[in-house]
This record gives sequence, structure tokens and C-alpha cells, in this order.
Amino acid sequence: MSLRIDLNADMGEGFGPWPMGDDVALLDIVTSANIACGLHAGDWDTMAKTMAGAVAGNVGIGAHPGFPDLQGFGRRRMDIPGDSLGNLVRYQLGAAQAMARAAGGQVRHIKLHGALSNMSSEDKALAHACYSAALSVDPSIIVMVLAGTAQQVAAEELGCNTACEIFADRAYNDDATLVDRRQPGAVIHDPETACARVLEMLREGAIIAESGKRIPARIDTVCLHGDTPSAVALGRAVRTGLEAGGAVLRQFDGAPLSAPSA
Repeated sequence: MSLRIDLNADMGEGFGPWPMGDDVALLDIVTSANIACGLHAGDWDTMAKTMAGAVAGNVGIGAHPGFPDLQGFGRRRMDIPGDSLGNLVRYQLGAAQAMARAAGGQVRHIKLHGALSNMSSEDKALAHACYSAALSVDPSIIVMVLAGTAQQVAAEELGCNTACEIFADRAYNDDATLVDRRQPGAVIHDPETACARVLEMLREGAIIAESGKRIPARIDTVCLHGDTPSAVALGRAVRTGLEAGGAVLRQFDGAPLSAPSA
């Protein structure tokens, strides 16, 4: 296998004195970080600390906006009108930009979180509302999408800089959406299992669903969730496996979907 690939993680999701995941260790593993913007998780101090760590480690910074749902960690679905949803995304992206700039960095990309992401992976209009709002703030921002879903269709129609993502630690449905977390096997905790399936998906250039179905996909980045107990071990295993297979880990370029992946 000879390719360049990005490895990203969701992080900055602690709140006040309550930590969530080992961000310091993850920042030594990943090449891009999706940092919570204070509504589904995180706060100003957590954002500042995580942004500073990313800058110090030369890790690409992404805004990770979600629903205003601290208690539910942004994983409960909400019905928010399109105009308001756009403002919700702008509000969180603006906070991320300010904190990144203060830390000496910049926000390169945006990735939706939790239920907001799941809903937009099923509903192109919802994805379009979120991405259009982000692009109104920064037309050059890279939109990270769930490969093969309505998110990708929306980004392609908008013609924006895009990075297509697969998950190391999540199971897939036949339509490339993620298996509901309430279902057995939806979250993969075993590092060896996660590493093997990532390598297989990269070799085949396809998402592999639980049923075994192959869904051809452009793959620019591989994600792991920073809040899972095995996140650090899983991240190390995936990085080691990728490098052993000849992959070069680097931040994605974010080419429009009409262009081939780097």
C-alpha cells in the first residue's frame, strides 16, 4: 500500500473539572483534531488548552460544532429550522476561529458532531444548510464529510474544499451511514480489529458495511473518537498499522470532490 492519509480524532470534549479522553496523548498520534466548540461539549478553557496543544504538535485544527446539548453530549436529535441551524454553526465556528488564532493557529476544517452529523448524513438539505453557513464565514474552509452519504453530495454540489472521512471505530450500514450507537457492535473497541478493517477499506477504496457490502469511496482521512476508553490504544494501533503498510500520515489537502484524492 502506498498512499498519503490523514488520521483525525474528536477532542476537546471535557467540561470544567470533568475530563473526557486523553487529548494530550491523542495529539501525539493524529494529524488533525476536531475540537468541540462549547455547546455539545467543551468550554473556553478546554478549547484554549486543546488548540495550544494542536499548534505545538503541528496538528491541523478543525471546528467540531454540535447541537446545544451538554447533558446528551450532542447525541440526541433536535429539530432546528435551517436559518437557525446555520447561525448555530456560524456561532461555533467563530468561537473556534478566535481560540485558534489566539493560540497561534487557524481553523483548517469543519466537521459536524454527533446527532447533527448523523442527521445531515441522511438529509442533504440539512447538510447543505450547515456547510453553506460555514462557507459564509470562511469560503476556503475544508468541509469534512462522512464518505458516501448525503454530506458528500451536499459538499459536491457546493463545490467546496472537502475531505472524505471513514471511521476506525464505528460500524456501517449499507447506505454508508453509521450503525446506531444503541446497537450491539456499533462501536469498535478492539485496536487490532479497528486497524485491520481500516487497512482493508483503504486497500479496497471502499467502506465495508456490517453486511459485508462494499461502498466505493474517496478516503482522505480516518477518524477515531477521543471519548472512548480505548481511543489512545486504538489510535496507536491504527497509526502503526498504516505506517507499517507503507502509508505516509499527513494532513489532508481538502481538494474539491471533482478532483481525485491525493
